[in-house]
Amino acid sequence: MPTTAASPIIDLDATALSAAIHAGHVSCREVMQACLDRIGQVNPRFNAIVSLQDPHDLLRQAGERDAQLARGESMGWLHGVPQAIKDLANAAGLPTTLGSPLMRDFVAKSDGLAVQRMRAAGCIVIGKTNTPEFGLGSHTFNEVFGVTRNAWDPARSAGGSSGGAAVALALRMLPVADGSDFMGSLRNPAAWNNVFGLRPSQGRVPSWPVQDVWVSQMGTEGPMARSVRDLARLLELQAGHDPRVPLSLGEAPHFPLEAERLDPAQVRIGWLGDLDGYLPMEPGILGVCAQALRRFEGLGCAVAPLPLGTSPAAVWEAWLAWRRALVATRIAPFLANPANRSQLKPEALWEYDQSRSLTGPEFLGASVQRTAFYEHMLSLLEHHDALALPAAQCWPFGASERWPKEIAGRTMDTYHRWMEVVIYATFAGLPCISVPAGFDDRGLPMGLQLIGRPRGELALLRLAAAYEEAAADVIARRP
Repeated sequence: MPTTAASPIIDLDATALSAAIHAGHVSCREVMQACLDRIGQVNPRFNAIVSLQDPHDLLRQAGERDAQLARGESMGWLHGVPQAIKDLANAAGLPTTLGSPLMRDFVAKSDGLAVQRMRAAGCIVIGKTNTPEFGLGSHTFNEVFGVTRNAWDPARSAGGSSGGAAVALALRMLPVADGSDFMGSLRNPAAWNNVFGLRPSQGRVPSWPVQDVWVSQMGTEGPMARSVRDLARLLELQAGHDPRVPLSLGEAPHFPLEAERLDPAQVRIGWLGDLDGYLPMEPGILGVCAQALRRFEGLGCAVAPLPLGTSPAAVWEAWLAWRRALVATRIAPFLANPANRSQLKPEALWEYDQSRSLTGPEFLGASVQRTAFYEHMLSLLEHHDALALPAAQCWPFGASERWPKEIAGRTMDTYHRWMEVVIYATFAGLPCISVPAGFDDRGLPMGLQLIGRPRGELALLRLAAAYEEAAADVIARRP
């Protein structure tokens, strides 16, 4: 398949690219060369891909994939497909910096579990995607590689912490991408770059190696893509039980979008909006999301406003206790040497220092509050198939800012308060997809979150696939 203006290799999603490779319409070397050319064109300006590997070696690996196909051997869906791994996960032979100067020279000796599964399906790891230091904050910048810039306006933030992945997707440097999500890190950057991001159910995608397999359940790896079918297929690779991760889900990961057609007339969506004014929102966000919801109505879905029905302030306070406890365990090993303190970003130190006063009874109290919140979300989902929220409370802000200090005239009292809208799916352990919602009059994108029932990824993906057709004009827009 020639690289033409009409249908260049880089424009293909991973499913179409895989089909072209396996049909012999394009070689793995041609795919790799097109990928490297595209990275060379746009990455110097946007800084999404980091630790890019030697091009000659990558082309050699692509040639090996071609030789396998010539022998009738395919490793799987990602055979010969270039992939860059978020720089919080290990990929053997590549740096895992975590965006921290303290990890600048660390080279992974083995693959993390999700990377191992993607490599087994035939992908070629070309490098890493940029992330904030330790993945903290929904703005991708660090002292090792610098700032990643929004695909639609390089003067603005790409979001985070999977900001490098989202920009690489939007700018066609990658056909599909992995990421991870604790506080919206698969959803916020997807929204700000007009792509899809899926936070899976708690336990759906096991992570290994990790410090703790019992309590640290709020962060998860997951897929990002330009199409819902790619999202589903990458999730199938990432998901599945691993005995080293005892709380990982045991059911077989299979998400067949076409096996059963969605009947939109049976779908009920509850619109949580800004939680009756509790969440400050910049002008235009609710309007763009309302336009997206009208597309669901056009499909036949029933969409209606829905009060949260519980105190969001109490949820936030319980969230803070969990967040501090879990983040502090990641930061503590670096502070075993007091000299390292000067090399940690202030937000990481704040999380650690705040955790020092957290008592065991306080943490367990927050866990009780979390349990009550989960039960409340289940009650909402008894009468709704999905709960909808904006994917961010502000539009992409200036890339030189650390984080927004106020939204709609309200002061943000923490570095992550401006992303409060994403905590509800995480805190309840529920699957949540961010779909492209539309653009403001400056051409900046926004996304809509859809929270599904426990282990309800397939239903969410089918709903998103129906929306993908209805919103084809939004999704087809390119930076």
